[in-house]
Amino acid sequence: MARETLDLLFLVFNYGVLPFWALLILAPGWAPGPKVVAGYAVPAILGAVYVALLAGGAGAAFAGGVEGGGFDTLEGVMRLFTSPVAVLTGWVHYLAFDLFVGAWEVRDARRRGVPHLLVVPCLVLTLLLGPAGLLAYVLIRLAAGRRSAAP
Repeated sequence: MARETLDLLFLVFNYGVLPFWALLILAPGWAPGPKVVAGYAVPAILGAVYVALLAGGAGAAFAGGVEGGGFDTLEGVMRLFTSPVAVLTGWVHYLAFDLFVGAWEVRDARRRGVPHLLVVPCLVLTLLLGPAGLLAYVLIRLAAGRRSAAP
């Protein structure tokens, strides 16, 4: 795949998820938002893109097409991600999973009665730093659960 195409795809997917993050942050009560659109549909579309990228070249890199590349050492993983198509594929992976986790945070918070204003910083962290946002949400969820369980 041409570098210009990869650059364009990066921009499309990188900025294309932002409206769905905005839905999670600004309109958590809109039923299709966290449940269908951001929670399942968009991550599934990104999953299909991920599979297409694997089939279109990244899969070869991950399957040993890069000399010294592999998942068994840090050096091997670093070599895998020297290919632009492999980096784009990895980025789409992050975009899909982070959005799925953010939508789960919103759904879970609503179900547990965690105030949305407490969830918003977690969503921003999840968008920017993935696991750090999930950790923040889990800690807030635990604290909010203890508060609501107190007599």
